[in-house]
Amino acid sequence: MRLFLLFGLLLGLATAGRAQAPTQSGTVRGTLADSTTGKPLREASVSLTLAKDSSYVTFGITDGDGRFALKNLAVGNYLVQVSALGYRARLIPVALTPTSPAPDLGTLRLGVLTQKLGEVVVTQERAPVTVSGDTIAFNAKSFKTQPNAAVESLLKKLPGVEVDRDGSIRAQGQAVNRVLVDGKPFFGDDPKMATRNLPADIIDKVQLYDQQSDQSSFSGIDDGNRQRTLNLVTKRDKRKGYFGANGLGVGTDGRYQARLGVNRFNNGRQISVLAQANNINQQGFSDNGGPAVADFGPAPGGPGGGAGMVRVQSGGRQNAPGANSQPTNITESGAVGLNYRDAWGKRAEVATSYLASRATVTTDQQIRRENVAGVAGRETGTPLVTDQTLLNRSTTTSHRFNFRLDYFIDSLTSVRATPYAWWQTNDLNRQNRQQSSAGGRLLNQGQNGYESTMANPNGGGNFLLMRRFAKLGRSLSANLNSTLSDRDDNALNRATNTFFDANGTPLTQQLNQRIEQATPVRNNVVNLSYVEPLSLRTKLETHYTFTDARNNGRRLTNDFNELTGQYDLLNPGLSNEFTSLFQANRTGLTLQKRRLRYTIGVGLDAQRADLEVRNLSNDTTIQRSFTSLLPNALFNYTGTRNRSLRLNYRTRLNAPTATQLQPVRDNSNPLSIQTGNPTLRPEYVQSLIATYSQFNAATNRSVFGLLNGSRVDDRIVSATSFSERGVQTTRPVNADGFYSLTGFLSLGQRLSAHKINLSLTTNASFIKSPSLVNGLPNAGRTWSLGQGASVNSAFNETLEFGLSANVTYQNAAYSRLPEQNATYLTQTLTADVFYQLPARFVLTSDVWYSNNTGRAAGFNQRIALWNIGLARQFFANKQGELKLQAYDVLKQNRSVVRNTTETYVEDVRSRVLQQFFLLSFTYNLRHFGK
Repeated sequence: MRLFLLFGLLLGLATAGRAQAPTQSGTVRGTLADSTTGKPLREASVSLTLAKDSSYVTFGITDGDGRFALKNLAVGNYLVQVSALGYRARLIPVALTPTSPAPDLGTLRLGVLTQKLGEVVVTQERAPVTVSGDTIAFNAKSFKTQPNAAVESLLKKLPGVEVDRDGSIRAQGQAVNRVLVDGKPFFGDDPKMATRNLPADIIDKVQLYDQQSDQSSFSGIDDGNRQRTLNLVTKRDKRKGYFGANGLGVGTDGRYQARLGVNRFNNGRQISVLAQANNINQQGFSDNGGPAVADFGPAPGGPGGGAGMVRVQSGGRQNAPGANSQPTNITESGAVGLNYRDAWGKRAEVATSYLASRATVTTDQQIRRENVAGVAGRETGTPLVTDQTLLNRSTTTSHRFNFRLDYFIDSLTSVRATPYAWWQTNDLNRQNRQQSSAGGRLLNQGQNGYESTMANPNGGGNFLLMRRFAKLGRSLSANLNSTLSDRDDNALNRATNTFFDANGTPLTQQLNQRIEQATPVRNNVVNLSYVEPLSLRTKLETHYTFTDARNNGRRLTNDFNELTGQYDLLNPGLSNEFTSLFQANRTGLTLQKRRLRYTIGVGLDAQRADLEVRNLSNDTTIQRSFTSLLPNALFNYTGTRNRSLRLNYRTRLNAPTATQLQPVRDNSNPLSIQTGNPTLRPEYVQSLIATYSQFNAATNRSVFGLLNGSRVDDRIVSATSFSERGVQTTRPVNADGFYSLTGFLSLGQRLSAHKINLSLTTNASFIKSPSLVNGLPNAGRTWSLGQGASVNSAFNETLEFGLSANVTYQNAAYSRLPEQNATYLTQTLTADVFYQLPARFVLTSDVWYSNNTGRAAGFNQRIALWNIGLARQFFANKQGELKLQAYDVLKQNRSVVRNTTETYVEDVRSRVLQQFFLLSFTYNLRHFGK
């Protein structure tokens, strides 16, 4: 009922606003012609903006006779701006009245530009979306945000872009891992530092593209190493001045929030100082990895890296209107950092940053897992069911230093160096209880306490030498990429486990151990590239790559000695020392041809790889060699009217990791043991990605599509076995038969007259992942289909609202145990409202509603999370704000997540933030032009 009331309220507000707005029936017509010859100007740009604030309304182009017509316009005063390449732009005021709703501007004559190009600046109103090659640009002015909002709020309004609660970004179905500011790094490669700390009102446009590697961008030959990137282009008048957000908030239940931000931009020079601290799950920086929290065994998806896993989240969105996922923990975090960018003379440009951060994450969960097979010796139709309660507290402290230097030795030779250094420590305390049963019979119960400390200094970087020659298109480049780390872990592992036989007789075992583990990594990759132009449009690249990856492991496990009171009894079965060396020599040719509308490229590489694994504990050595052919192909098409199509086929080898190779048992959870496999082979991966983008300026309609398929031979998957006592042992093995196919489609429509943006998104995926269960082959098939719809509008000066809804249907099927096949449905709805009240008061409210079915008993829930805030704005430009916020008004905030892999289905319920109130004051520094 609350859901329908919310829909009714928002639709009522929108309807009331529409009722007050004039009807849309007007049309502005005209013709463009050369002022000297009188010839019509074809494909000239015509933009319409509101006269009162120059906000964008609609856009069009002239036809073959130079005529244009801008239709469906409301009564009001406008500005018509016309421009054509090589001609002076004109700005014509026009009024639409009830008595004259269709004015004809007649023939507008444009004069030819006679000034030098550098002396003229033509300002033209841009469309909401433009497509240029593989770059999609969103005009920030067309997606208005609330006053003093962060960039993250702007991104949520862009068609095809999704921002999760934790700040992670997905664009057109793919994760965005890099956010640049004016084409340069901002606090290294941490996307959140830019999206959560920069204000949206300084952004001119947001560019989305797949950024090539530095070496590929220089040579002009696509090597397939691309990273989905957002580039935030700032407004020209905001590139000189001071800005930032500073605030302090205190709340009930000990909640607090504080932030400090001062940015000094002076055209090319940028200096930013940021600091923040809170315990309300608003982490403004990325973790960049860290130690994983073990529960039942390996990471979801098995030792192969988690592929094949599908996660469904429902419930518990915290403090983030419009978020698409939820946290599963409570985080207290703090950070302080400095970012610097400048040109050093005429030959050098630098960008550097330092960030110190600390985050304490508390995880309190109830987990129910159903495996696709039963215990050994029992009928295959009886699955093993494990119930667990987990309490985990992890504190991570890190120091990150990033540096980028571009140095131009001369007009033809340059160097780019991007070194980094990172120091991370972690303190972990985990307490968990679990029990396993099969066919209603209890097999085991266990209590486990695990305490660990970790230190991980690491560094490395990328070093690129680039040289062009006198012959146009000829180039030579050499690139070195290094990763060096030296991780040390020390842990205490205590457990009490009770096992039950067929008669229910218990047998109790206790465990008390100290674990010391060191995993140094030394990886270096050298790549040489030489490009020779065969013609003006055709290039041939010759390249060679040498890879040297050295991963070592030393794990010592000592049992507690009751006689000495020390951990001095070495456990040989749980201790091991080994080294692994992976070396590969790869060489090949790539032929690429560029035309006006398309680019096509084909290549073939040959690779010889050698893998040597030495078990120092057993004095054994395994040596193997692998020879592979690695073809690749590329096709890019740029059509007229903002259309772009891209096809990319790539192959590669993935070497096994040190953890997967080390032949020692990891009993961090004694009821779920992991062990390595020194006989693993590299994975052979084939992938084909197709993307399509289109924007119709005349109708303000955008289309984005993605299709991604992959096949993996010798896939590293899980071989899981269950003993009669219900103890799970997982070992990585190679298997064929892994396939995945994902698709994404986004349709966007802007209704300019009412500043409304509509978006429809469809996503689908299918994954077939092999595994072994109790020595028998198992194939897990998971597929999903989701449909979403959203509307957002900066309706007028007082009202801004957003609505979104999503329905996702998922199915998981297993060949070994069809009885475990499951289907489930998740429905979500989000809504947010910003309303400017009289006397500078502001009302904000957001609602998140979730309904899920098909889960285990007790995990099917309906959740309505409602947050509301009332603020008073101060000072001349509303730079100050005193705000009272209420979180989880209905006291329904919960978190339920379903994880499915090729070997199990599990439901996870997590404790999250509950209702609290927060009073805060924020001052937004804005001082530009000096």
